[in-house]
Amino acid sequence: MMQKQFEKMRSGKGFIAALDQSGGSTPKALALYGITKDSYTTDDEMFDLVHQMRTRIITSPSFSSEHILGAILFEQTMDRKIEGVFTADYLWEKKSVIPFLKVDKGLDQENEGVQLMKPIKELDLLLKRAVSRNIFGTKMRSLILKADINGIKKIVSQQFDIAKKIIDAGLIPIIEPEVDIKSIDKKESEEILKSEILKHLQQLGKESHVMLKLSIPTVDDFYSEIIKHPRVLRVVALSGGYTREEANEKLARNHGLIASFSRALTEGLNVKQSDKEFDDYLKASVESIYKASIV
Repeated sequence: MMQKQFEKMRSGKGFIAALDQSGGSTPKALALYGITKDSYTTDDEMFDLVHQMRTRIITSPSFSSEHILGAILFEQTMDRKIEGVFTADYLWEKKSVIPFLKVDKGLDQENEGVQLMKPIKELDLLLKRAVSRNIFGTKMRSLILKADINGIKKIVSQQFDIAKKIIDAGLIPIIEPEVDIKSIDKKESEEILKSEILKHLQQLGKESHVMLKLSIPTVDDFYSEIIKHPRVLRVVALSGGYTREEANEKLARNHGLIASFSRALTEGLNVKQSDKEFDDYLKASVESIYKASIV
C-alpha cells in the first residue's frame, strides 16, 4: 500500500487538501463555516463540531481522487471515525486519497525573525500511532517573518532534523517553512530559504524522500530546482491567507507546484447550506484548485 501511495503522490495529478486545523485555529475555521463560539462551551464540543465539518467535506461526492491526491489530518481526526471507519482508512479505502498527519505542536515566540516549532513531545509514540493508523506521511509548520539568515538556517535545520526521525519511522515528512506573505522582504527570505533547503537535501541518503510545503514564491517558478530534486517527492503550496482566487492565480504561474490549501479550499462553505448547495460549492472550489495545480 505504501509503495502504491508513493507512486501516486510522485506522479499523480491533483492537490492536497489541508484539513488539519488544530486547537488554536479551530474557532476561526468554525466561524468561517458559520458556527460561532456561542454554539459550544467546551473543547470537546468544539472538536465534535469541526469533525462534523471535516466529515461533510470528506464524504462529499466532490471530494474524490479525481482531483485530490491527499489530505492532511489533525491528530484528533486521525483517531476519529467516518461512517464507522478510522479517518485515514476511509480516505484511502473509500476515496483513494492519501492520508497525512499534522505532527507539530504549534510555534514558539518570534526570535531572529522566525518562529521555530515548539518541542514535539513524545514524537516517537505519535509516529508509531500514525503508522498503526495507516498514515502515509506527516506535516510540520514553522514560520519565517523576516529575511534573517540565522533564523532561517535554524528553521530549516530543525525541520530536517525532525524529518529524518519521521523517515526512520517509515513515513514521508512534509517540511513546511512558511514565509509570511505579508513580509516586507518576502523575496529575500525565499532566496535564503531555497539555498538552505538545497544544502540539506544534498545531505539526505539516496533512499530518503521528503515533501515540502512552501508559500507561493514572489518570483514565478522560483522553486523549480527543488521540485526537480531527486530527494523530493513533491512540492506543494500553502494559500497563506490569500483568497482562493488570488492563490489559484499565483499558483498557476508555477509549473510543477501543486496546492495544499486550507482556508482557500473551504472558503464559502457554510453549515446552513443544503447538501446540494454544499457539494456544488465544494465542487467548484476543488475543480478550480485542481486546474491551478496541473500546470
